[in-house]
Amino acid sequence: MGAHKRPARLSKAKAASALTLAAVGVTVLTPGGTTKAEAASVSVRALQIAASKQGSPYQWGATGPYRFDCSGLTLYSFKRAGKQLPRTAAAQYNRTHHIPRSAREEGDLVFFHSGRGVYHVGIYAGGGKMWHAPKTGSVVRLERIWTNNVWYGRVT
Repeated sequence: MGAHKRPARLSKAKAASALTLAAVGVTVLTPGGTTKAEAASVSVRALQIAASKQGSPYQWGATGPYRFDCSGLTLYSFKRAGKQLPRTAAAQYNRTHHIPRSAREEGDLVFFHSGRGVYHVGIYAGGGKMWHAPKTGSVVRLERIWTNNVWYGRVT
């Protein structure tokens, strides 16, 4: 067999041991465990839910399903994807796993801050953009992240 060809994972996995499964790149789940892929799929699902709310009006204190403020949109999106978040942007920041900009992925939270105080949150959509509910008089929208002065958090 050529070096560029790999055997099908399913055919190899049928009677394989856990060690063999790991060697061919198959994830083995432990009871009650969560894989990195599962955590990522929750974040991507939350991102899709936020995107589905495009055009919904901003309303301070609103948590959906038809109106949102910034943290209300992230709370709603992750709740629908199966994860609980606190109500405010600052509390959400404190609940996430903090990551550097270089490690950000679609579905991570983007936190805007002044000094140590977090005042706004959105969901990273890739390409330097995020979904968010910006301010009174606006709607949920996809927008370029306008500053590098942000922190990133991953919901685990």
